[in-house]
Amino acid sequence: MASVSSLLLGAAFLLAAAVYLHRSDTDGNGDAATTATTTTHLHFFMHDDYTGPRPTAARVVSGRSLLQPLPSGDENATVPSSLLTSPRQFGDIVALNNALTEGARGDSPRVGTAQGFAVRVSEGGIVSHLTLHLVLDAGEHRGSSVTANGRIDMDAKVRESVVVGGTGRFRFARGYMLTRNYDYDLARGGIVEIDVYLQH
Repeated sequence: MASVSSLLLGAAFLLAAAVYLHRSDTDGNGDAATTATTTTHLHFFMHDDYTGPRPTAARVVSGRSLLQPLPSGDENATVPSSLLTSPRQFGDIVALNNALTEGARGDSPRVGTAQGFAVRVSEGGIVSHLTLHLVLDAGEHRGSSVTANGRIDMDAKVRESVVVGGTGRFRFARGYMLTRNYDYDLARGGIVEIDVYLQH
């Protein structure tokens, strides 16, 4: 059986721990400490160019052509050119290094770069998994970035992705990103409007 002094020592230890934990949750005035959360809305346009003299987006893996079986018995057979020239195919991987600007025009002030990749994940429709880093290099958020992941269905008018974090002013950020086609063509690319809503 435990001695009275052992019980008193254990109770004193528990009381000290409870006092310490209570003080950790208060600001010293007895009020619960509050962490200020800032809400930030970012708005810009992404220029996704597959065909210009200096493309900023490129299909680096042509998925369907890799999965397409060759006709049996013909070792010189090739994948049909229609599969290689289709603007999007199941299994495609696209690399992105797109300009972010304040306005939709190409000569609008640049605010950053959208870098990442998309993988076509659906055999029907134009649906991709997108991982995108929005690196900001102008204005009050210069040197910060936001990372978003999401399922992008090109048939949807507005696509929503989740913000999974950020750097600089956006460390520990959470929120969501909305994308809309502004002037876009699957074969050539174009302009995508982006709204990001963050809490950090």
